[in-house]
Amino acid sequence: MGIFARLAQLIKSNLNDLISRSEDPEKMLNQIVIDMNAQLIEAKKQVAASIADEKKLLKQTEQELATAAEWERRAMMAVRAGDDALAKEALARKREHEELGAAFRTQWEKQKAAVEQLKMALRALNGKIEEAKRKKNLLVARKKRAEAQRAIQETMSGLRDASAFEAFDRMQNKIERMEAEAEATAELHEEYSGDVLAHRFAELEVTAGADADLTALKRRMGLLPPEPPKAEPVPVRVEAAPEGMVSEAEQNELAQALAELEAEQQADLRMKK
Repeated sequence: MGIFARLAQLIKSNLNDLISRSEDPEKMLNQIVIDMNAQLIEAKKQVAASIADEKKLLKQTEQELATAAEWERRAMMAVRAGDDALAKEALARKREHEELGAAFRTQWEKQKAAVEQLKMALRALNGKIEEAKRKKNLLVARKKRAEAQRAIQETMSGLRDASAFEAFDRMQNKIERMEAEAEATAELHEEYSGDVLAHRFAELEVTAGADADLTALKRRMGLLPPEPPKAEPVPVRVEAAPEGMVSEAEQNELAQALAELEAEQQADLRMKK
């Protein structure tokens, strides 16, 4: 093989490979169906023309036979008129038209048989085209499913790459570091603004209220002795105390408050024990 032949073969093979790789199955199937429909239209035109020829042959056959019958009628008219020579000529013309009619009939019968075959072929072609359309839709669906599967596999292959997971972990660590920095900033802000101290006192108040509620519940359940009765206030005569000295009423109130505080402390001690 010469160098030019080999070069031509190489160019042709590369061109065919390029065409094969650039073909879109869906577009090609659509174009094939379009071409089939165009061929079907042309086939219908040919069958229609053949049917027209068949009808024309049948009409010519009927015309020739009708003309032959007319010449026979004329021959009979000549015989009645006593002109046998004219009758013979009319019969000769009748024979000519009968022969033509027979020839047209033969052609018509052949054309009719050919038209029936063309109709069968047209129906078969139409059936194949309809089947091709249904298969085209199925093939297009299979092509799209294959493309989706390939895209999923490519995505999974990309996720198998260690660099992708490393980048994911790196972003997670970065976000966690940002969250820690934000929490530290909030704590510093509370410490220097005095909010921490207020928060601690608020927690202490909540705890003290819960302890008091628990003590009251245990007393109602009989687990703790009842709260000692409060001392009845002794009516005293209020006298004006000298300036700078505590009055007797104030002393009594102070003693009562001290007694209540001592009773609560003893109850807390018994509860703790």
